[in-house]
Amino acid sequence: MASLSLCINTQTPLVQFLRPYQGDLLDPASRDPTDLGTLREGVDYRFSPGGVTRMVYPLVRRLLKEGVLSDAHWVALNPKAPPTVRLGAMTLHNVTIDVERMAGYGKVKEAIWSRIHELDPKERHDDLFWTEAFAEYAYYNRSTAELIRELDQRHDFDVFYVHDFQQMPVGHMLGSLKPKIFRWHIPFDVEAIPEQWRALLTTYLDGYDVIVVSAEKYADSLQALRPQGKVVRLYPYLDPADYGQPSRATVTATAERLGLRPRDVVALVVARMDPIKGQDLAIDAVAELAEEYPRLKLVLVGNGSFSGSATGLGLSKSASWREHLESLVRERHLEDRVVFTGHLPQEDLDCLYERCRFTVLPSVREGFGLVAVESWLHGKPAIVTHRAGISELIRDGVNGLLFDPERAGDLAKKMRALLADRSGKLRARLSRNGHTASRLCSLETAARAEQEMLVEVTEA
Repeated sequence: MASLSLCINTQTPLVQFLRPYQGDLLDPASRDPTDLGTLREGVDYRFSPGGVTRMVYPLVRRLLKEGVLSDAHWVALNPKAPPTVRLGAMTLHNVTIDVERMAGYGKVKEAIWSRIHELDPKERHDDLFWTEAFAEYAYYNRSTAELIRELDQRHDFDVFYVHDFQQMPVGHMLGSLKPKIFRWHIPFDVEAIPEQWRALLTTYLDGYDVIVVSAEKYADSLQALRPQGKVVRLYPYLDPADYGQPSRATVTATAERLGLRPRDVVALVVARMDPIKGQDLAIDAVAELAEEYPRLKLVLVGNGSFSGSATGLGLSKSASWREHLESLVRERHLEDRVVFTGHLPQEDLDCLYERCRFTVLPSVREGFGLVAVESWLHGKPAIVTHRAGISELIRDGVNGLLFDPERAGDLAKKMRALLADRSGKLRARLSRNGHTASRLCSLETAARAEQEMLVEVTEA
C-alpha cells in the first residue's frame, strides 16, 4: 500500500497559544508556517487537554513513523493562533471567524451538546436548525470546508478524517468524491434527538463513507437513521507511553503542594468543569461518607474545555459550573475535604493517579471515559457511571465498579466498598483486571484498526 496523505479536521486544536506574540509570528500575511520547535511549551503554547487530541495526535505520530502516512494536515478552530504551524512532519492549519459569528456558532454548538446529553429535557431546541444562530454555525463549517478544499488542491489528500459533532456538516460541504471518515465522539441516542433534526443530521452523515462511534449501543442507535456510510465501533484509545510512573518522592512533593496530607485517603475525579461530568454527585457522596471516613478527600482536577477556556472560545459554562460546585462544597461544610486543582500538567496528574486510593467517573452522560483507562494504567480501581460508553467494557466487581447516577446514594455505596476494603483484595482485583481491559483501548490495538479502516476506505 502506498503512503497516504491525510487531512484531519477537529474543532479543538492540537495546540493552544497562551499569549499574544510580537512581530510577524501572528501576521496573517506571512505564508511561512510558525515552527512550534522554536517556542516554549507551557509559556508560549500548550497541547489541548481532552480525549480527541489525546487520541488523534499519538495515532498520527505512529502512522507517520510507520510510513502508513506520507504527510498529515490538521485543520481546527483556533482564533488566537498563527494561520499555519509546523509540528514535526505534521502541519496545523487554524481557522478563525469574527466575534459576532463565533457567538452564534457557540450558541448552536452548546444547544446540540445540551440536547444530545439530555441536560435540560424541557428545552429540546426543536427549531434550532431554523434560527439565525444556525447560519453562523453553518458559516463556520463552510469556512472550514473551503480551507480544506484549498489545501486539497495543493496537497492532493487521499482521505479526510473529520472529528465530532461540531464539524458534522464539513463532509457534506466539501463536495468531494474522495473518501471521508467521520468520528462521533459524544453519546449517540436517537431517542435524544428531536424529530425535527433528523432529516438534516442524516443529510450531513450521508456525506461520509464511514461513521465511527465509541460504543456498541451508539452504533445500534445510529442505525435507526439509516446512514448511507458504514457504521464502525472503535473504542477510544491512549498511548501508554504517554503516562509516566513518578518516584515516591515526587508523588509526595506534588501531593503536599496540592494540600494533601500523608494520611489523607484520596478519591480522584479528572474531568473538565461541565455539568455533564457530575462532579456534584462526587461531592454529595463525600458529604454522605464524611463522618464515617474522616480522612477521605476528594480531588477535582480540570478546568474548562477549549470552548470554555480563555485561550479557546471563551464560553462561560466552565466558570459558572465551578462556582456552583464551590458553593455546593460550602453548603455541605466540606471546605477541608474537597480540593480544586484546575488544569494540571501530565507530570502532576501522574502523581495524583499514583497517590489516590481510587478514581471516580461520575458523569451523567459520557461518550466514553478514557480517564478510567488512565486509572487502570496506573494500577488504580475505577468507579464508573453506567451512562458512560466505557461501561460496556466493565464487569461490576470484576474490573471496576458501576453505579447509577440517577439513584441517590449509589455512588457513595460503591465508594464505601473500596474504603472498607482493608485487606486491599477488592482493589487489587479491580486494578489487575482493569489493566487487562485497558489493552482494548491502547494505541497498539487501535492503530491496527485505524490503519485497516484507512486502507479499506481508500481502496473501495
